[in-house]
Amino acid sequence: MEWMLMPLRRYADFSGRSQRMEFWMFSLFCALISSALLIFGFNFSSDDGEDLTGLNTLFLILLVGFALFTLIPSIAVTVRRFHDQDKSGWFYLLGFIPYVGGLILLVFMCIEGTPGPNRFGPDPKGGHADIFG
Repeated sequence: MEWMLMPLRRYADFSGRSQRMEFWMFSLFCALISSALLIFGFNFSSDDGEDLTGLNTLFLILLVGFALFTLIPSIAVTVRRFHDQDKSGWFYLLGFIPYVGGLILLVFMCIEGTPGPNRFGPDPKGGHADIFG
């Protein structure tokens, strides 16, 4: 749980480095919360078939609020992942390339960071094994 919430503690910190585990656990956390809010947002109806649009709307507003709340931490943790690979955070803009940008970012987020210190700071692993080995 600590890995999932670490980017929220470093809310708008674009400096330093982040390991893959921090990025992927935060991505999992966001996916789980978003999925739960989306499921609840579309599955509420009363027993007589009448839609409870007020409750649906509430969950969809919560979903949009959660997405806006986690936008800055998700960009920051992605930039720190690029820093871990000794790349500029501006590589994040590759995600805006139509059709292939998201795939390019996915590949970069799976690549292991540079071992030891680099120009963005010390190794975030600190000698610990990564979840992806």
